[in-house]
Amino acid sequence: MMNTFMGNLGHFMVILAFVSALISAISYYYFTRASELEKPSWRNFSRITFYIHGIASVAIAFSLFEIIYSHRFEYFYAYSHSSIGLPVHYMISSFWEGQEGAFILWIFWNVVLGLVVIHTNRFWEGPVMLVFMLVQAFLVSMILGVVIGDIKIGSSPFMLLRDVSDAPIFQINPEFVPEDGTGLNPLLQNIWMVIHPPTLFLGYASTLIPFAFLMAGLGLKKYSEWIRPALPWAIFSAMILGMGIIMGAYWAYVTLNFGGYWNWDPVENAVYVPWLIMVAAIHTMITFKKSTTALKTSMVLVISSFILVLYATFLVRSGVLGDSSVHSFTDLGLSGQLLIYMLFFLAVAVFLAVREWKYIPTSEKEASVYSREFWIFIGATTLGLMAFQVIIPTSIPVYNALIESFGGLSNLAPPADQIGFYTKFQLWFAVALALLTGIGQFFWWNKMDKKDLKNSLVTPYIISMVLAALIITIGKVYDVTYIVIVLAGAFTIVANSTILIKLIRKKTFKLSGGSLAHIGLGMVLIGVMFSSGYSDTISINMSGLTYKKDWEDELNKENVLLWINKPLQMKEYEVIYRGRYKKVTGVPGYVKADALEATGAINEAVALEDIGVNEELYHPKGDTVNLVLQENSYFKVEYYKEDELKFTLYPMSQPNPTMGLISSPDSKRYLTRDLYTHVSAINDYEEPEWKEAESVNAAPGDQFFINDFVTRFEGAEVVNELDGVPLEEGDVAVKANLTILDYDVEKKLAPVFLIRGNQVGKIPDIDNDLGIKVEVENIVPEDNKFVFKISTYQKDYVVMKAAVKPMINVLWLGTIVMLIGFSVAIFRRFDEFQKMKRKGLE
Repeated sequence: MMNTFMGNLGHFMVILAFVSALISAISYYYFTRASELEKPSWRNFSRITFYIHGIASVAIAFSLFEIIYSHRFEYFYAYSHSSIGLPVHYMISSFWEGQEGAFILWIFWNVVLGLVVIHTNRFWEGPVMLVFMLVQAFLVSMILGVVIGDIKIGSSPFMLLRDVSDAPIFQINPEFVPEDGTGLNPLLQNIWMVIHPPTLFLGYASTLIPFAFLMAGLGLKKYSEWIRPALPWAIFSAMILGMGIIMGAYWAYVTLNFGGYWNWDPVENAVYVPWLIMVAAIHTMITFKKSTTALKTSMVLVISSFILVLYATFLVRSGVLGDSSVHSFTDLGLSGQLLIYMLFFLAVAVFLAVREWKYIPTSEKEASVYSREFWIFIGATTLGLMAFQVIIPTSIPVYNALIESFGGLSNLAPPADQIGFYTKFQLWFAVALALLTGIGQFFWWNKMDKKDLKNSLVTPYIISMVLAALIITIGKVYDVTYIVIVLAGAFTIVANSTILIKLIRKKTFKLSGGSLAHIGLGMVLIGVMFSSGYSDTISINMSGLTYKKDWEDELNKENVLLWINKPLQMKEYEVIYRGRYKKVTGVPGYVKADALEATGAINEAVALEDIGVNEELYHPKGDTVNLVLQENSYFKVEYYKEDELKFTLYPMSQPNPTMGLISSPDSKRYLTRDLYTHVSAINDYEEPEWKEAESVNAAPGDQFFINDFVTRFEGAEVVNELDGVPLEEGDVAVKANLTILDYDVEKKLAPVFLIRGNQVGKIPDIDNDLGIKVEVENIVPEDNKFVFKISTYQKDYVVMKAAVKPMINVLWLGTIVMLIGFSVAIFRRFDEFQKMKRKGLE
C-alpha cells in the first residue's frame, strides 16, 4: 500500500528548513546591527529560528531514512538506492548515495556546527551565524524540488516513483508499488562507505567556520581578531577533511580492484585541493599570531579553501565531469544552481576583501631567510603550487563546457595517464614540503642565524642519512628518484622527532602538534614510495593465454587462471583455488556455496548439510539460513610455501547486470607488507551450459574418466530414505556411490535410480565446482553394471591478480600520526581561545 505521509512530512520540513534559514539569516543581520539594548531580543529570536531550522533539518533526515528503512519503494529515492536485501548499515550508505541525501548530510552537519558556534562564541555569534544561515538556505534550496515555470529549484528526495517514471504500469495502476528497489551500488557495500561520507561532509561543513569568522571580521572591521577563534576550527577542518580523504583512500584500497588507494580521479582531486589550501592557511594564520605577518595571505587562503569546497561540489554534482570520473554524479538539473551558490559567496568574499583591503594591517618588515616567517611562506607557497597543479588539469571539462556554452569548440582532454601525470609533479612537491617541514621547525622554535642553523641541523642530518641508508639498503631502493624521496622522508622524520623530544622533555607535549603532523608526513612519503613504486605483481601469466579480448596486454600479463583444486606456482607461493563461499548471518567465517540452496526468497537459503565451525554446530541440515547479500560470492584461495598452508584469502566478486563484474580484494597483512589479491574474471556458475550427455557402463569397483577426472564406482545400495523425496510402499531406491579424484580432493557423488510401479525416476547429483552432473540411466542386473548418463560443463575457475604492497602500513601509520598531530594542535589552540575568552577577549 502506498504511503504518502512520510513524503509529505519530508516536503513540509524542507520548506520549513528553507524559510527558517532565511528568517534566521535576516534576524542575525539585524542582531549584528542592533544597539546593545535591542541585542538580547534579536539574539533570542535568531536562536529560536535557528533551533526551528535545526529541528526541521533533523526531521528531513529522519523522514528520508524512514522511507529507506521501511522499504517504501513507492518513493523514487528508496527505489533507486536501496533494496530489501540490504542490512541496516548499508541502508545508511544508501541514504547518502544519492545527491539529495548527501546535501541533507551536509545540512545536518552545519546544524551541529552552528549549535557549537552559538554556545562557544558569544561576541561573534551574530555575523558568523548570518553567514552560516545564508549557506544553509542555499543548501536546503538544493533539495526543495520546486518548479516555477521553466526554472527548477532543487531536486526533492521525496518524489514518488510514479511522478518520475513514465512506466506504463503507473497508467494502469497509479497505486503500484514495486516489490523491491534496484539496490545500493555494489562498490558502496563496504563498512568504510558507512563512515567515510559523513566524515568527508563534516570536513566540507567545517571549512565554513573559518570562512564565516573571516567574513565577520571584515564586516565588523575586526581585521585580525577573527584569527584567534577561527584557528582551532581551521585545524579541526583540516584534520576532519584529511581523515575523510584517508578513509576514502582506504576504502579504495580494500574495495576497488585497481590495486591501490589513490587514482588521481577528478573527484579525489576536488577534495584534495581545498585540504592543501586549508593546511597552508593554518600555517599562515599561526605565523600571524606569532609575528603579525601574513594576515592578507591568510584571508586569501581561507576564502580559497571554502570556495574550492563549493567548486568541488559543483564538479562532482553538476555532471560536468561526465565520463572522466568514476565518482561523479549525473546532472539532476542543479548545475546552474550550484554555480550560483559558488559565485554568490565568491562575490561576497571578494567584495568585502576588496572594500577593506587597504585597511587590513600589514607588516613592513622584510622577512629574513633565517626567519620562521620566510620558511612558512615558502611552505605555504609550495602547498599552493601543489593545489594549482592539480586543479587546473582537473578543471579541463569545466573549461570545455564553458567554451561550448559560448558556441565555441574545445578539444582539450584531461591527462590520459592520470596517475603518471599528477604523481610526477606531486611527489617532487611533497619532497620539497618534507624538507621545508624539517628545516622550518628549527626556525619556529629558535632564533636562527647561519651558524646556529648549521649547528642545529648537523645531528638530525647525520641521523637521517644513516636512517635513509638503512632504508635504501634493506628496501633495495636503487632508483635515484626514490632515493631522494627516502632522504626527504627520513630527514623530516628525524628533524621533527628532535623537536618533539625537546618538547616532551620540557613537559610541553601540547605544543607538539606540528612536529607530530610533520613526522606523519615523512612516514606517508616513504609509505607511498614503497607501496606504489615497489608494488610487485606475483601473478604473472606464463601460459600465453588471452583471458579476455577487450583486456589490455598488461591486464592479461598480470592475471593468472586458477582451476579449482589445481596448484599454480606464483613466485615463492603455491596457490590453490578451493571454490566459492557465502556469508551466513550468525556464522563466523564463510560457508561453502554448495552447502546452500537458494529458496527464491531474498537472502535466504536452505542448508544442504550441517553448518559448523570448530566443531560447533550452527545450523543442522535442512535449516533455513539468512545470507549476507546473496549476490556476493567469496573465492577461497590458499597460499602454500614448501607444502605448508601459510594463509587463506577470500576475495569477493559479484556479477552485476549493469556494471559487469564487481570485485573487492582481500589481503594478507604483515608488518612490512600486504599481499593483495583480487578476482578479475569468473565463469558462469549460476546458469551453466551443459555439453551433450555421454553414457558410461560400469560395474562396482570400475574406474573411468569424467571430464578428465579419475572416477571410481564404489558400489550401490538400496536406501529407505531420500532427501526431499518421500518414498511410498513398494518403491525401490538405489543409490550409486561415485568417488571423483581432483588432485588432492576427493568428491563424492550419489545419483539415485528410483523404481515406482512401472515408472522409473532418475535423481541426478551435481558437483558445481567440477562441472559434473551424473544420473543413473539404467541398471543391468545380468551384467552387474550401471549405465551412467554424464553431462559436463566448464569446471570452476577464477582469473585473479596478486601483488605484494611493501611498507603499506608505514603509509597508514603515518596518516594516523598526522591526525594525532592535528588533534594535539586543536586542543592547544582551543585551550588558548578559552583562556582568552575568560579574559573577555574572544
